[in-house]
Amino acid sequence: MDLADAEVAVKALLVAMDVDEHDHTADTPGRVARAWRDMLAGYREDPADHLGRVFPAPQEPGLVIVEGITLMSTCAHHLLPFTGHATVAYRPGPGQRIVGLSKLARLVHGYARRLQVQERIGCQVVDAIADRLHPSGAMCLITATHDCMRLRGISEPHAGTTTETRRGNLLDHEVALIHARHQRVRR
Repeated sequence: MDLADAEVAVKALLVAMDVDEHDHTADTPGRVARAWRDMLAGYREDPADHLGRVFPAPQEPGLVIVEGITLMSTCAHHLLPFTGHATVAYRPGPGQRIVGLSKLARLVHGYARRLQVQERIGCQVVDAIADRLHPSGAMCLITATHDCMRLRGISEPHAGTTTETRRGNLLDHEVALIHARHQRVRR
């Protein structure tokens, strides 16, 4: 990423939008360029690599659920933020491997810190788990509010969106448990 070029582009956008430069906006182009560097940090990594360090699964592995993962992303259509939380779950297959719990949060963060649509984040998360860990089943639930719906167009400030993505086989009671754990987290 070239911060200098990004700063010039932000300054050009402000000029094009008839924003006068004054004390509070003089350093805005640099601040915005640095903020976007952070918001798009997921492009500078392969998030699936967080699943590289594995451990043997217990003899009879049960369901692994991490709920309440903070999700901050940027809408690919409008370049506006959307925020919420994710729940990631998987059931290791017999003889398969598990990862440290923080790696699932890092996986979500890596895919979210890109220009995204909510549905794609869930797909990328469960596909990475399926490809790297070979579980019996994997699932990602995401609930988020989108500033593109809150601040423009339809102007729905309280509307939220929940997406569910699954791969493999999860039992009905496991899916119900994952949903219940996800619903406990209110942001």
